[in-house]
Amino acid sequence: MARIAFILADDFEDSEFRIPYDLVKQAGHEAVVIGVEDGKPVKGKKGKEVITPDKAVRNVSSRDFDALVIPGGYSPDHLRMDIDMVGFVRDFYRADKPLAAVCHAPWMLVEADVLDGRTVTSWPSVRTDLINAGARWVDREVVEDGNLITSRNPGDLPAFSAALLRQVDQGIAPRMEPSRGREVASEQPSSVH
Repeated sequence: MARIAFILADDFEDSEFRIPYDLVKQAGHEAVVIGVEDGKPVKGKKGKEVITPDKAVRNVSSRDFDALVIPGGYSPDHLRMDIDMVGFVRDFYRADKPLAAVCHAPWMLVEADVLDGRTVTSWPSVRTDLINAGARWVDREVVEDGNLITSRNPGDLPAFSAALLRQVDQGIAPRMEPSRGREVASEQPSSVH
């Protein structure tokens, strides 16, 4: 069983939290919600979901988890203003653990400064920010470039969630060659601890 962190702040995209969260639990893994503060409820952008984080980011470490999911909506824009949350995301990247970001969530990857030379996708309005951060942006349902998993919108959630669970169970995907979007051999170990 893996421990998978979900980071949330107010105005997260409800389905981009709920669908992967439920699928992670159905697969037998532990899903842990991390917020800026523990015990302080955060509300989904559609108002359907109100989630109380299990832990505050200042009280956890990436070492405590096997993967990280960042739902979209406006939540990532709020979260990227918190230095502890940015460091938490960066630590997952550096540890070469699955790091999954959907829709507007790649904003956190920009703030964590982990996109240079990587191939990703996102909601179209985030494209220029990702390119300016050194990423290659492509319009695909799901992109796996090493430990980075990105998708465009709620319609991509089945493929996004499947990629996350595959990496948790089987190890990270191969790295992609930035100039052509082709896969190249990973320079990091591909096992998840």
